Amino acid sequence: MEPAPIVAEIHAIRAQIAARFNYDSDAILKDARERDAKGDRKVVSRPPRRPEGGQEPAAEPATKE
Repeated sequence: MEPAPIVAEIHAIRAQIAARFNYDSDAILKDARERDAKGDRKVVSRPPRRPEGGQEPAAEPATKE
């Protein structure tokens, strides 16, 4: 089964990036972080969502020693 065209395109781009950095994952990560820092996208952090129903998670059961 042949992968979807978008998947094949992503694999090709990933192979190009890896080759450009001589398959050094540390160099790839460093470049990605530098490009991210230079970008103009706003990063938003949100607190974790509450479980369905708005109830707090149940407390851990007490253990007998």
